[in-house]
Parts: sequence; C-alpha cells; structure tokens
Amino acid sequence: MTQTTDIRRVPAPLRTALGLAAAGVPPLPLRAGKVPFGNCRTCTKNACGGRPNMKTPGPCTCPAPCHGWAAATTDPNVLNSPAWARVWREAVAVAYHPGGAGLTVVDLDNTAAIAWARDTLPATRIVRTTRGEHWLYQGVMQGANAVRPGVDIKSTMAYARWLGAGTGTITALPAIVRALAVKAPTAVRPATIRVPALTGGGACPHRTPAYLDRGIAMAEQRITEASSAVHATVYRTFLAVLSTHGRCGCLTDTHTARLFTAAQAKGETVRHCTDAWANAHTALGL
Repeated sequence: MTQTTDIRRVPAPLRTALGLAAAGVPPLPLRAGKVPFGNCRTCTKNACGGRPNMKTPGPCTCPAPCHGWAAATTDPNVLNSPAWARVWREAVAVAYHPGGAGLTVVDLDNTAAIAWARDTLPATRIVRTTRGEHWLYQGVMQGANAVRPGVDIKSTMAYARWLGAGTGTITALPAIVRALAVKAPTAVRPATIRVPALTGGGACPHRTPAYLDRGIAMAEQRITEASSAVHATVYRTFLAVLSTHGRCGCLTDTHTARLFTAAQAKGETVRHCTDAWANAHTALGL
C-alpha cells in the first residue's frame, strides 16, 4: 500500500518550496529575521569544502541546509528529507537562488531606486516587495550589492526572498544591468599605479597626444575582444602599453583607469589589475 502525505500537515514554507522546485526554481528556507540558516557544526567555517565558494548551486553533503544560497535545490527528496524536517518547522519564509533558475533580480529598495529603474532599465517582470520592487530578467551574472543607491543585484551566489511570481513579461538580461556590477578602478589610488615620469619631467617624445589616445583605445579593444586567457591578455596588454609609454611620463590616471575598467568588464578584479600592472612595471624595469 502506497503511503501518502497529508498536505495539511506539511509546513506552509515547505509547500511553497515544493511548488517552486517543481517549476525549476531552487528554493531554500529562511529562519527568523528572514535570513538563511547558519552553518551546521560539521560545516563550521566551511570545513566541508566551502560550498558557497563554488559558482554552482546544490545541496551540501551534510544533513541540513547549512550554506545559505547553496542549500537551494529542486530535488524534492532533499526538501522532504527527515534531515530537513526540523528546518522547515522553524522556517518563517522561503527564498530562492535566482542564478540557479537562470534569473537575475534587480532589487530596488526604495522609491528613488524604482524611479531610476523606470527611467533607465528595460521593462520586465516586477515583484512587489515590502519596501520596493524586484525586477526579474532572464539570464545570469555575478550578484553584487549596492551597485548604486538602493539597488542590489541578486543572481549567482545570492538569494532573493520569494514573494510571488510577479506581473509582466520577463525580458532578457540587458547589458546595462551587467555593467552595474563592474566596479570602477577608483579603489586603486593613483599613487599605486602611476608610472614614474622621466627625471626632470621631459616632454613626451611621441608624435602627438592623439598617438597615446589611439594606443589606449587599441589596448581597450584588445582586452574587450579577448574570448579566452583573459588574465594573460590583460597582462600582455598592460606590458605593451607600458613598454611604449611607461618611461616618458605621458600616461595619466585617466588612461590607466580606462585600461582597468576594460579589464574589470571582462571579469578581472581590482586586485588582479593592480598585480598585473605592477608585474608589467617590474618586467620592464620601471
């Protein structure tokens, strides 16, 4: 005789989670304070391998959903498992992993942020929140907080509270949203990346200032068009720029900022840009 589950005895958050999982949206439980459940003893300080440091969703191997967004799963056997039973009884709400569902959420936290989105972003599906709105786009990217006042981006390695399916037709993730997560290289102070001028501050020996501008534009293009080996391309490009312009003092903070911005648009971090720039200096004896 097949045993059936009495739906009336299933906690409401679990019912919501099972519905999401059936639709291909990986859910996770939220505890009091609307935050994910903390690490279990087995996984304290990510001793089990640090699932959240990976870029794909999935359950941890320990017996409870202990890793925030990475605990999200569409497997009903995991969601219904005895190990999760206590968690669902204590859960007060449900979240989901947008990246695991192929989505990006632009989290607008106040009326000013909503007004900005309406003026700037393509129309898409909207979910009302307590203080603002979630704008959902089809496509994934790295999540980022505080990309502008009142605006967060939740996609890979992030979670968003489930507040319903929303209204409107979902549209493709636009480039303008991706660009919000690209950090400008202003965190690197000019003193860190400035190329020393020649002793005595001689004039630039190149033909015209436009020669330098064309060189920077070509360097930006080389980085932007890199389809693989981005790290190596960034370093070689920095090396080429410095080999031509690194000894005359004509490079300015504006030029280096353009190079750093192009590299970061390809996924490089400020730390890697700084290291590549410094290594190029060393290789050229600057």
